[in-house]
Amino acid sequence: MGDLAKIFKAYDIRGVVPAEFDEATAEAVGAAFAEVLAASTVVIARDMRDSSAPLAAAFARGVTSRGADVVDAGLGSTDLLYYASGSLGLPGVMFTASHNPARYNGMKMCRPGAVAMSAETGLTAIRDRTAEILADETTGRGDATLAAGTTDRNRDQPAGQGRAVPVTAGTVTRRDLLDGYAAHLRGLVDLTGSRTLRVVVDAGNGMAGHTVPPVLDGLPLEVIPLFFELDGNFPNHEANPLEPANLLDLQAAVVDKGADLGLAFDGDADRCWVIDERGRSVPPSAVTALVAVRELAKHPGAPVIHNLITSRAVPEIIAEHGGVPVRTRVGHSYIKAEMARTGAVFGGEHSAHYYFRDFWFADSGMLAALHVLAALGEQDMPLSHLMERFSRYAASGEINSGVADQTATLARIRAEYTGRDGVSVDELDGLTVSGPDWWFNLRPSNTEPLLRLNAEAADEHQMAAVRDEVLAAVRS
Repeated sequence: MGDLAKIFKAYDIRGVVPAEFDEATAEAVGAAFAEVLAASTVVIARDMRDSSAPLAAAFARGVTSRGADVVDAGLGSTDLLYYASGSLGLPGVMFTASHNPARYNGMKMCRPGAVAMSAETGLTAIRDRTAEILADETTGRGDATLAAGTTDRNRDQPAGQGRAVPVTAGTVTRRDLLDGYAAHLRGLVDLTGSRTLRVVVDAGNGMAGHTVPPVLDGLPLEVIPLFFELDGNFPNHEANPLEPANLLDLQAAVVDKGADLGLAFDGDADRCWVIDERGRSVPPSAVTALVAVRELAKHPGAPVIHNLITSRAVPEIIAEHGGVPVRTRVGHSYIKAEMARTGAVFGGEHSAHYYFRDFWFADSGMLAALHVLAALGEQDMPLSHLMERFSRYAASGEINSGVADQTATLARIRAEYTGRDGVSVDELDGLTVSGPDWWFNLRPSNTEPLLRLNAEAADEHQMAAVRDEVLAAVRS
């Protein structure tokens, strides 16, 4: 058993296999998940990593040991798991380590209806119960053995040392949900009137290689695939489009093939990065603004969520199109919770996560890609020109700095800027400092001794000045 506190993160489980996360742990997590959620049925899916199938099978054993059933969707993207949870009304678990290297794996969990789980909303309870189950097994005081042929599924008494467990093992049923997932997405975005587009799609040997074909098949698109072969060892490049080096193959292919655009997905295909016809990255903030405008055209006056390090252009454009911009912390559990609270129609993050009310408030890179394709296909200008209306400011991108003391460094930077003329400071998430035509945010990493800087200003020269001043102060 590894250190559970190390693999249970703020929003998911993730660790090196098998040193930190092994099948015994996955099985105990399955039992704890079924108990904590009082689940009668759980739906699971997995990515293409070598360790995903055995970990998913172990988790299923844990769930069924508590008398609950498992619907196994097999290979899928994380947003396919959200579709399964939402459409079936079941709690769900996706086995993936997203963009992490091959030696990692993990679990993303949700309640019925694809409601996100975090440390505050269930993960901590599952971690603690998992520890109890593993401790009981280590000391030989495991839970009571399931009796074959009985029918009582009593969940009033939680399992554990000295407590009864259900006496009928659950069942595992394989169910293919890929076609239903594809049909659902295609029903949300209409491309029937689009001009034919040439699009290069880089799956990075991740799950987009499995989900893109049924979603895009038959649409007015010429799809040029890159690295669609499922391979959890990522032989071509890491499936992490946030790293510029991982976009080089796609950028070159877009230009070489004369494509209208390129799309890059991460390992579990819940994030999508867009490349224009010149081979240049389209900032996720611009994609957020574009999709927000499209959703507001269908739902006038609706709230739209943006996290606090998206471009200042995003709330401006939302307001200009009659929407209500709602600012929130970084992180999918915060976005989803705020969307549910406000009834927001859409939400976007700087990290290329996009959330939709019509998709159970969950994120889907594929659905965002369909919106971009539809917006481009319904007019004649190239993507670079289309996106100019959504890109108003110069941004630094996220820059990490190692620090000895996150709290002390943030306090020092806050003191340096507090009281300056025309400058405001807030601490919704880390430290945000705003001037008349610039802002920056310093946010502590949850897992490393780092501060993450994002800065934006009216032009490149001013942005560089703000960025460099803050970095010098942080690194001093």
